[in-house]
Amino acid sequence: MLYFDNAATSWPKPEVVYETHDRVLRQGGSAGRGVNQSSLRAGRELLHTRKALSRLFGIANTERIVFTQNITESLNVGLHGLLQTGDHVLISSLEHNAVVRPLEYLKKSGISYTIVPCSREGFLDPAIVESNFQPNTRLLCFAHASNVLGTILPIKQLGQIAKAHHCLFMVDAAQTAGVIPIDVEDQHIDFLAFTGHKSLSGPQGVGGYYARPDLVLNPLIYGGTGLHSLTLEQPDIWPEGMESGTRNIPGIAALGAAVELILHEGLPKIRSHELQLMSILLEGLEHIPEIQILGPRDINARVGLVSCVFRNHTPDSVALELDRRFDIVTRSGLHCAPLAHQTAGTIDRGALRISINYSQTESDIAALLAALNTILGGSM
Repeated sequence: MLYFDNAATSWPKPEVVYETHDRVLRQGGSAGRGVNQSSLRAGRELLHTRKALSRLFGIANTERIVFTQNITESLNVGLHGLLQTGDHVLISSLEHNAVVRPLEYLKKSGISYTIVPCSREGFLDPAIVESNFQPNTRLLCFAHASNVLGTILPIKQLGQIAKAHHCLFMVDAAQTAGVIPIDVEDQHIDFLAFTGHKSLSGPQGVGGYYARPDLVLNPLIYGGTGLHSLTLEQPDIWPEGMESGTRNIPGIAALGAAVELILHEGLPKIRSHELQLMSILLEGLEHIPEIQILGPRDINARVGLVSCVFRNHTPDSVALELDRRFDIVTRSGLHCAPLAHQTAGTIDRGALRISINYSQTESDIAALLAALNTILGGSM
């Protein structure tokens, strides 16, 4: 199988991820639950992953990293935990439903939001962001990169704007963490949501967030933390007070192993390989007349994904044929991001998304292009 759906979840994982998950699953233990050796060992696994993520994201205080089951949960914690009645939020027209749907729900609590329009290619003008501020704007919540167009947003500029207006800045790093540099201090990020199973190359079922040390945040889930068990109130201790219930220790440990590998390889090397593959992919797609590419032409302005539509085929039919005839996995549809498809002008039909990862090679890209040429009648 050739796999090009890494923007949904990356595959295959580095071998050390499988090995670590299996090792920790077999050794047992629940972090923070007693003084037995298994529990202490599990706690050390969590701490190791927190430290690795801190190095990757420029976080000084590891206790402000909280593990969740995925980035959707992380974004919900941020939106539900930070916003109050009367608050206003700015988002872009590229946001995923993981942001838009919680905000739609929060309208019932008197919270409003404005969608700042992006260009058809997904570019966001910071000046338009500034022009949409309201007296009650409390939060700027933006994706670091679109999961449909691949366009990278100027988060450092957005962070500076948020700081200048004394607003909070939340970043959805689903498509960038593990490939594009993120530094919460330099980019003025107050709340960073990340997922473990995409470019970070960890297993599914693990995500997390970072919250600035002085940020007051209400938990989304209340319950047992392994600390202060006598009291009936939720302990205000980080990160345990925000991580009620048993964590996914094998998954978090495996994520730590994946992040250590990323730190060892280095983001410049990973990004360079991604750009090399994207260059070959985009050049090949441009030579197939049936294909219309979405998003920016400059590969430096996008992450490792490209969405496209077809003149005489539907995205679903091409994705199906790639899968059934060539055993090649892609993703068709609206990608849980209808706003981005409205921006691109593809809301009526969706698109076919091709997304790469660090383990792939030029021969993989060549095989995909050959299959598309066969299906679409192009020439190579």
